[in-house]
Amino acid sequence: MQAIRGEGIGKAEALRRFGCVVGVRDVSLEVPRGEIFCIMGLSGSGKSTLIRHVNRLISPTSGTIEILGRDIAALNERELRGLRAGHIGMVFQHMALMPHRSVRDNVAYPLEIQNVSKSRRWAVSDHVLGLVDLKGYEDRLPRELSGGMQQRVGIARALASDPEILLMDEPFSALDPLIRLQLQDQFKALAVSLKKTTLFITHDLDEAIRIGDRIAIMKDGVLVQVGTPEDIVMNPADDYVRAFIKGISRLKLVKAHSIMQPLSRFGGVADGLPRADGGVDLDRLIDLQVGSDQTVIVTEGGRDVGFVSKSQLLRGIQGGEHGGGEHGQGGEHGQGGRDGQGRGHGTPDRRRPGCVRCPDRG
Repeated sequence: MQAIRGEGIGKAEALRRFGCVVGVRDVSLEVPRGEIFCIMGLSGSGKSTLIRHVNRLISPTSGTIEILGRDIAALNERELRGLRAGHIGMVFQHMALMPHRSVRDNVAYPLEIQNVSKSRRWAVSDHVLGLVDLKGYEDRLPRELSGGMQQRVGIARALASDPEILLMDEPFSALDPLIRLQLQDQFKALAVSLKKTTLFITHDLDEAIRIGDRIAIMKDGVLVQVGTPEDIVMNPADDYVRAFIKGISRLKLVKAHSIMQPLSRFGGVADGLPRADGGVDLDRLIDLQVGSDQTVIVTEGGRDVGFVSKSQLLRGIQGGEHGGGEHGQGGEHGQGGRDGQGRGHGTPDRRRPGCVRCPDRG
């Protein structure tokens, strides 16, 4: 999606030369079905502008946006309304609940405007309210609910039409920290169980790590890095990303296969040493090494594939250079994960600028 394309031209220069602001530039990404894809960055980075392009609340200057195999720029108004009503659910920071209508009616509203019968839409409303733990609150008014409960009503409303795609624009940012954590966990479990493809906007990396399968970090309308939470923390693309990950605990995030050395480099005898699956986190590796004070052998499918020494474990905890080698997921930026087009994540490939896809496939 391109607002303005000009090699070497940033937002300030574009404003000076052309009198307009670059909102989103050269963003290309693909979100597979069922993935929770978090987009984060500072205020003004373009993340909310990007999500508004996805449902065409803002029309892109150029580029393509495909939803379930359809280029939404080619849709007429009737087709666009049908796509939004039947396939896309939206939740924003300010959920705009109708104060004079009950919780049940608020949730059922997307079905009401589709002329679904009252009995059917109330049945659906009661069902999705149960999914967000609001059973028994159907007849309450929004003002009778806490902020966290109101946000759950907003999530239930987005789910009422059973959309394939959820667009979430900082939905939990105004809530108290403990309520935020509860809703983050509840939403992730719900999105996974219902297999919803989700674009989740946040300015909080902790939230993105807690919720996202992959994370895209934006700056000045451009994607700086795309990868799994572990990729981002282990292989920050530049100083901008490093500033975000400073202070992030790696203990529950970084896995053994990311810091291990290949078994071919192990000079000792592996028999009798403690073993751990490549998917275990640093916290578990610490337990194993503290208990035995020995190198840990890393396994995959019951087969020995690598090892983690005490020094490697310390580097993994501290976030310094790690020993992933050719078998680990570490190494140079862009080698630790794969973006939507199957490339290494690192700094996003801009050879195909301006393409955003939520494909119609598993």
